[in-house]
Order: sequence, then C-alpha cells, then structure tokens
Amino acid sequence: MARYIVVKSQVWLLGGEYKFTFPGLVEFMFVKNFLWRIILVLILFAPFILPVSALSMPADNRLFGYREVLQNGMEYLPQWLSVLERHLLQDVPEGNCHDRFFNRCHLKNWYKFLDSIRGLSRRQQLDKVNHYANNKNYVLDISNYGMEDYWAIVKEFLSNGGDCEDYAITKFFSLRWLGFKNQDLRIVILQDANLRIPHAILAVFCQESVLIMDNQAQEVVPQGSIAHYIPLYSVNEQEWWLHLPPGM
Repeated sequence: MARYIVVKSQVWLLGGEYKFTFPGLVEFMFVKNFLWRIILVLILFAPFILPVSALSMPADNRLFGYREVLQNGMEYLPQWLSVLERHLLQDVPEGNCHDRFFNRCHLKNWYKFLDSIRGLSRRQQLDKVNHYANNKNYVLDISNYGMEDYWAIVKEFLSNGGDCEDYAITKFFSLRWLGFKNQDLRIVILQDANLRIPHAILAVFCQESVLIMDNQAQEVVPQGSIAHYIPLYSVNEQEWWLHLPPGM
C-alpha cells in the first residue's frame, strides 16, 4: 500500500518511484486515510506548481498536459465505489413521486430528458447534459447531508442539488446512459489555481481532444482553453489515475 509522508523538506510516495523536494516544509506523521494523503499532497504542491496549460498548450490528450499514473485498487476510493453501487440499486424511476427528499419523479424526468436527446449528435448531447445538470442548485454537502464530503448519486442530486463532484457524477451517468464509453469519460478532482480550492469536473475524450463539462461554465470547452486547473486524480467505472506535472 502506497503512503505519503513529508519529512523535513521532502514529500515521498512510499512504495513508489516519486520524491519531491520543497524548502521550508515541516515534519508530518503518516497520514493513514488515502484521500487525506492526496489532499495533503495537493495542499503542499499547489503553491509550487503552475498549471501546465499556463506554460504551454497540451500536445496530446493528457489531462491539462499532466502526466498520468494508472493506480491499482479502487478500494482507495470508497466514496466512488459507493456511488457506483448505489447508482445501480437506487437510480431507477419506479417509486413514490411525493417523497419530500427523494422524489422519484425527478428520475422519471431525467430518463425522459435523456430519451429526448438520444437522436442528437454527440457534441449536442454534451451541451444539453451540461446545461441540464448546471441548472440544479449548488448546495454544500454539510447543508444536504450533515457531512463535509458526500458523493451523491443522480437521484440525490436531482432532488437536493449538490456541489461540484455531484454535478460531475450526474453528467457522467447521463452520458453513460446515452451510450458514451466508460474509457472516454473521467471525473477529475483538481485544484482551481485561481480560487485556490479543490474542484471537480467531467472530462470527455473525443477523438483528438478533451472536452470539459464544468458546473462553473454553461459551455462545454476544450481543455486547452482552461489555464487554471491542476488535476490531482481522475476516475471512471473501472480505473483511476494520479496526475503529475511532466518531469516529475
């Protein structure tokens, strides 16, 4: 099992090949939870790393020009595994349309919406799905579920609204229902270098480009037009990747 540790001025990925050195860092103990290890590295790295797209446009389909490292074991992402399971079991249109919190009519409307755009081109479908999800209310997890971080399935998001990863999750499953391939979709957890906060978007790999679906933008845009996102990790139904700047 890989572990991150910061000792004096170095960040190590134990069990891996990477070591990063920055001045002025203090000693930290092992961080046991994997997602907190990732967040720790994000916090440490972000002030020292410029978005690659700010230096040069990506020459290929790597996310924002960053090198990706395929990881072993989805068990490191329990929230995402829970989303996949709950989506199969609960995102079905049957049920009570008068439920206050999980009104199944929201799902019926979602399926109706998806059926209405099946005949459109792939690019038109992306625009429609992005707009459909972005019209839902932005609500923090602490307000919806009483916890700092909760990944909502479609039923929950359509009923309650949600935050950035919930928009991305609903867009992901919308496109899967429309026939987009799993390998062409990634939910991307990243750092917004302008706002200095974590964020989540959906990346869609289309032929020779990567299109970005973002709850902060009504338009679906090529990744090369975005200069302030630093990808941390990305995931689809079967695989996930860590992202590192070229040369690291």
